[in-house]
Amino acid sequence: MNVEASPLIAALQASGHRITRQRRVVLEVLEESREHLDAESLYQKARQRAPRISLATVYRTVAVLKQMGLVAEYSLGEEHGHFETVPETPHYHFTCLGCGQVVEFDAPQVALAIQELAEREGLEVRAVQFSLTGYCARCRAGGRNER
Repeated sequence: MNVEASPLIAALQASGHRITRQRRVVLEVLEESREHLDAESLYQKARQRAPRISLATVYRTVAVLKQMGLVAEYSLGEEHGHFETVPETPHYHFTCLGCGQVVEFDAPQVALAIQELAEREGLEVRAVQFSLTGYCARCRAGGRNER
């Protein structure tokens, strides 16, 4: 991956933040991940690349990225957050309470409803948290929806 061309790195540099080796590693892991990483998973993956990185550095980097709107945090049915880079087009999540599977889905109707609300009420919407929880077809068929 050409990290110099990374949109996250470019955005951090443009806002005056230093790009340390440890921050670069956290950014690489977030950009390359195809899953929703919690802080511990992000830390473990970052440590594979930079063994001396601290959990505090991971948290601080994620906090800066969240504040800048470059990373989103989702609960995904758990009591701790999971992180992903903010995609160009909005998407939402369904989390199975049985097996923990996360299904991402687009919902243009949600975006339209938000736009209509913002126009009607004169709002400036900065963030949207819309997620669904329930049971996937496999858990429903296997009786794992007793929680």
